[in-house]
Amino acid sequence: MFQSASAPFYSSVHLILRRILAGGGEMHFYCEQALLEDGSQQSNIRSHRFRPDTQQIIYESMVNLRPRQNRSMEIIDVKIREQVAAIIMEFLG
Repeated sequence: MFQSASAPFYSSVHLILRRILAGGGEMHFYCEQALLEDGSQQSNIRSHRFRPDTQQIIYESMVNLRPRQNRSMEIIDVKIREQVAAIIMEFLG
């Protein structure tokens, strides 16, 4: 489901509460839609990019922009960023 290993990073979306990671697709939106169709709640979905060569997590995506929760494309809440990092390292690190 992810881009090829030669890609510089993986775009993926994950659901914190259910510990599900969806990856691949041209945009984070497609992964977000797959999770929503699977019964996930929009408020629990976060998006990021991951660079396996450097283990760098980029916490920025339009999926993260929510006026009531997160007023930026970047995940602002430190606790959520830590949860995101833990899930990414569990599945991709």
